Amino acid sequence: MAEKIADKIVTEMTPGTGVKSAARPRKEMIAETKAKLIAAARRAFAHQGYAEASMDDFTAGAGLTRGALYHHFGDKKGLLMAVIMQMDAEMSDRLAAISSRAETPWQAFVDECVAFIEMSLEPEIQRIMLLDGPAVLGDPSQWPNQSACIRTTTASLQKLIDQGTIRPVDAEATARLVNGATLSAALWIANAQDPDTVSKKAVEVFLTLVSGLLVER
Repeated sequence: MAEKIADKIVTEMTPGTGVKSAARPRKEMIAETKAKLIAAARRAFAHQGYAEASMDDFTAGAGLTRGALYHHFGDKKGLLMAVIMQMDAEMSDRLAAISSRAETPWQAFVDECVAFIEMSLEPEIQRIMLLDGPAVLGDPSQWPNQSACIRTTTASLQKLIDQGTIRPVDAEATARLVNGATLSAALWIANAQDPDTVSKKAVEVFLTLVSGLLVER
């Protein structure tokens, strides 16, 4: 019975007309509600920071009630994690686009890693994902998105090994070390007094480190 109720079609009033609009699935309305809350929270976290942003900021910005926030995300931390997961997905898309333009698989791997490090200079990513995120949610290497990141990096490295581009090292171990290096660099940059200078240092040293993986020709 509960599933039938959850999946039933609901009918809304078209704003300003008093006329009923086309019926919409409940799942579609839930997705819209969650999207509104995430968008409102993302704006608040980016401009005010997690500590200063209030529940009222999110609900007012989304035109919803606190009850909707609690129902879909549990609490403020849950909403922060949802915002971070959305941003992480967007970053992944951007990184994939960057790597797709590279001339070789090795250059694609390097460009993607460097781009990730340099994204830590962007104010929204810096504040939400690299400053407030770790402070509120703990070690980023333990966040849910990291498992997928490790798998993707491992697969990329294994292809490079199979192609004879890099040394026959353990792909997963290398992926974990590379991911750890890029994440550490991003956190360093975000917390630095001079992020631009630190970013250049981090990229330069990272390139030196990963070049050691290449097979000598």
